[in-house]
Amino acid sequence: MSDRADRRPPSRRIADELRAAIMDGTLAEGDQLPSERELAARYATARNTAREALNILQAEGLAVAQQGRGVFVRRRRHLMRLGRNRYSRQARAETGLSPFRIEVERQGRTPHTECRSVTTNLPPADVAERLNLADGQEIVRRENWYFADDEPVQIGITYIPVAVAAESVLATEKKLGKGSIYQRFEDLGYPIVRIREEVSARMPTPEEVENLAMPRGVPVIEVLHTSIDNQGRPFEVTRFVMRADLNGLDYEMSVDD
Repeated sequence: MSDRADRRPPSRRIADELRAAIMDGTLAEGDQLPSERELAARYATARNTAREALNILQAEGLAVAQQGRGVFVRRRRHLMRLGRNRYSRQARAETGLSPFRIEVERQGRTPHTECRSVTTNLPPADVAERLNLADGQEIVRRENWYFADDEPVQIGITYIPVAVAAESVLATEKKLGKGSIYQRFEDLGYPIVRIREEVSARMPTPEEVENLAMPRGVPVIEVLHTSIDNQGRPFEVTRFVMRADLNGLDYEMSVDD
């Protein structure tokens, strides 16, 4: 061990060794980490030092504490967002499900969605720009929460121009029936034929940490989705905020000449 390594604080040295065991597979996903007492004995240090080491791994998103059970290596099974395939009209017709439910079931998991609110508001500036709305034009705002195997994985805020939603169920109801939201758009003359998705990453807000039950140190993926119809009209924007430890993106597309 180098002199520089020897000068690491004991908590950092313990965390570094546990991290290496996680990264090389010695400690697999779901494995329980040694307890504070075991680490203190193994490294001849105080329990507070061992606790700090475990806290470091939790802050990095590598481990998670389970009340009354201990600290475990975080599972990294990602729910993949399947790009353009998730909006397939054929899949919607065959299953009668929303894109999220189709996607989750295809990956062998159990989906659950909740529409928490439907309101009419002024849109954020970036949404108004993507929907080509003038100042003062209102949107219908739909707040949806998404779960896989009863675990919250993302929140989606959908913005629909009032001129598009009109007096339809998009503006008045939380439940949208067979085929869900994109079938309702198609019923109104807005078939989804093209999408634009702008992807970024950031650290979550305190509210997002609470709502998504996020562990410390985990960022969010933000996807700003725009739906475009067969006449080139943008008719809906959804801002998805996704737990980065539970979600991944899988896009396949043609490359221009």
